[in-house]
Amino acid sequence: MPGSGRAAGARAAGLLLGVALDAATGDPRRGHPVAAFGRTAAALERRMYADSRARGAVYAGILVTGAAMAGVAVERATRGRCAQVAVTAAATWAVLGGTSLGREGRAMAKALQDGDLEAARARLPHLCARNPAGLGPKELARATVESVAENTSDAVVAPLVWGAVAGVPGLLAYRAINTLDAMVGYRNERYERFGWASARSDDVANWVPARLTALLTVACAPFAGGTMRRSHAVMRRDGAAHPSPNAGRCEAAFAGALGVRLGGTNVYGGRAEHRPELGDGPPPEVDDIRRAVRLSTAVGLAAAAVCAAGALAVRRGAAGTGTRPG
Repeated sequence: MPGSGRAAGARAAGLLLGVALDAATGDPRRGHPVAAFGRTAAALERRMYADSRARGAVYAGILVTGAAMAGVAVERATRGRCAQVAVTAAATWAVLGGTSLGREGRAMAKALQDGDLEAARARLPHLCARNPAGLGPKELARATVESVAENTSDAVVAPLVWGAVAGVPGLLAYRAINTLDAMVGYRNERYERFGWASARSDDVANWVPARLTALLTVACAPFAGGTMRRSHAVMRRDGAAHPSPNAGRCEAAFAGALGVRLGGTNVYGGRAEHRPELGDGPPPEVDDIRRAVRLSTAVGLAAAAVCAAGALAVRRGAAGTGTRPG
């Protein structure tokens, strides 16, 4: 397959450049492409909403397919290796959230260290959908560490995995799936049925990335002052106890790496959920938030290296299946 090696190199380079751009700039304060997609999704929801799984599946299908097709069109219109690298880098930067995740984690740690509970509670919605009202310092610290762990997969590792496998279409389609899950993938009266397809699609899209995140967390545990052995033991023992098929693996690996205990009662939109405990240590404190952010950064960099190598392998493997002229 002529040019497949160059295309593989462009994809890998684009992923790495996108990671570097995210590290340097983070998310823009205004005009983020994901926010534009969210507005489009909200407008379509107003037109299509019904208390129906079928209607919700069509809604999700339209938006995810549209994002993927936009990626296909961009890749087909791109000529030249430098342009291919630039397009992949721009898409990677647009869908990654690692730098912003770390920024929010550090801001939460500072607010808690300063004893400013109101500021800390105001920041929590930037990290997760948990209701911050009435949460004390320990609950806010736990929520932050859990969110950093889960979002290391959702906002960093998973986009890179799908970018390595499917390029710009994979990057855009994954971010569409993950955004729809955050918008309508709730188990409440309005979205129990309409959001079912979005939530299940997110579970499927994150199945492999979550497990890769957990394994990379084990490998990077020493960067947070932990041990690979303990992180791996907690991941294996507690990872499947979480109600999410994916988040539990990441949170358990983080709990073991940090030597803390996660899980407990969480409140989402007035509905309380009790999550099994993950890990054996004490509840997280302020310093554990900073360690979690450091661990998340290490995992993201490791994932970038793994996925860039994977992009090369995917494209070269595809080239190897081609037939030569007789």
